[in-house]
This record gives sequence, structure tokens and C-alpha cells, in this order.
Amino acid sequence: MEQSRGYLLDNRQVEAGARFDALSDLFDASTFRHFEAVGIAEGWRCWEVGAGGPSVPAWLAERAGPRGRVLATDIDVSWTRAVAGQGVEVLRHDVAVDPPPAGLFDLVHARLVLVHVTDRDAALRSMVQALRPGGWLVVEDADPALQPLICPDEYGPEQELANRLRHGFRQLLRQRGADLSYGRKLPRLLRQAGLDDVQADAFFPLSSPACDALEAATVRQVRDRLTAAGLATDEEIDQHLANVTAGRLDLATSPMISAWGRRPAADVR
Repeated sequence: MEQSRGYLLDNRQVEAGARFDALSDLFDASTFRHFEAVGIAEGWRCWEVGAGGPSVPAWLAERAGPRGRVLATDIDVSWTRAVAGQGVEVLRHDVAVDPPPAGLFDLVHARLVLVHVTDRDAALRSMVQALRPGGWLVVEDADPALQPLICPDEYGPEQELANRLRHGFRQLLRQRGADLSYGRKLPRLLRQAGLDDVQADAFFPLSSPACDALEAATVRQVRDRLTAAGLATDEEIDQHLANVTAGRLDLATSPMISAWGRRPAADVR
């Protein structure tokens, strides 16, 4: 994932791999459904922005085939390198700072990227500029403010603790410049960027083993920051992780807003 300065969920931490696996389990099917909807085909040139894990670039490479091109970029490509050379070109790149990669693309996609990038307007402009006339941009981002609870059914102290820790985590995200209501803005932003045929939908699981795995990895990744900020104690975090491991919580995700639009075919800017 693209990282602005001070990005909270550092790709270099060991828990990042577990997070990427869980995100893949939770959201890949929805992401691939949107790729199918825009008509991905053999020979397409695709740019996966802030790739993080390898699952999406690998799927794109299979669909684009040997005549296509799949470029996967991130500030930290540690986890993306697994698919380098397997039909995927991997490049270190900051979408908010660096110019767009050379060449124009039939599909540009970013998932859970712009919500964390401080200069997200510049990042979105860069992705639009990289589209060929008629090319598609698919942007998927969370909207934690739209559904702020990790346990929507808060019926006991274990669920209350989970929601309190999630509130602390989101407080840390806001301090790092994350826009926790960004997802709902995507349709408007894609239209303002000049894209046609803009549509959007939302998806979020309410309970899943992958939700449990994602929560455990996330809490472990940020526990030192939670305790340092006085947002939780080590004892509370240990209790919460034990509750997650025991399967006593129905853990949800934030709504994932997917928005897509097409650069006008006659656009020659």
C-alpha cells in the first residue's frame, strides 16, 4: 500500500503479511467482480497502485496474458516482489509524489490507498493522467466514519472493549492524516476528475474468520502506539486478542466503497 510520511500500518512489519492475506480473503472477490464489470480482457495494460500483497497483480496478469502489461507499484514492494517476473513488473513508486509511470493504461486500480495518503488529490490526478482515452479507473477505499464499530452488535463487555480499541486505532489514523470519510466521496471525486460512466457500490463483511485474522494482525501491529498514546493498556489488548482467538466476537470491517469511471474516449489531454 502507498504510504504517506508516518503511515501507521508499515509494510515492513511482520504483521503486514497476515493483514494482506486477510484483506485478500475479504475483498478480492469484490475487487475482481468490478474488474469483470469494466470488461478486462487479454492484452490490457494495468497499473495496480499501492499493491501491497501479490494477489491482485497476479490475478490481473492472468487475465491480461502475455500480450498485456501489469505494473504493480508501492512505496515498499517487500510483499509484492513474490509475483515479480510472473507477468508482473514491480516498481517502487509514490503515487502522490512521483510522476505517473510511462505509458497509458486500460485499467488503473487502487484499494485502501488514498484514504491513507495525505496528498490524495495529487494521487488521484496522477492515476487519471495515466489512463488511455477510454481507460477505466477503479478506486476502492474504506469509509470507517460511515460504520465506526468493529462489533456492530455491542451486547457485552467483550464487544465494548473491541469497539473502544477500534476507536483508539482510528484516532491514530486521523492523527496520521487519514480521511475516515473518504470512501463516500469517491463518486463525486471521479466525476470532478472528468471521468464518465461513474458508478459506485459498497461491501463489508459482518463476521468472518478473515475479519478475526485482520483484527489480530492490526492490533498487534499498532499495540505499542495504542499504549504509548494512552488509548489502551497492555492488559486490555491481551484480553481483546484472547477474545478474538476464542472466536467470541462477530467482527465487521468498515464499508469498502468501490467507485469506477472511464476517461472519455475523445480526451487527448
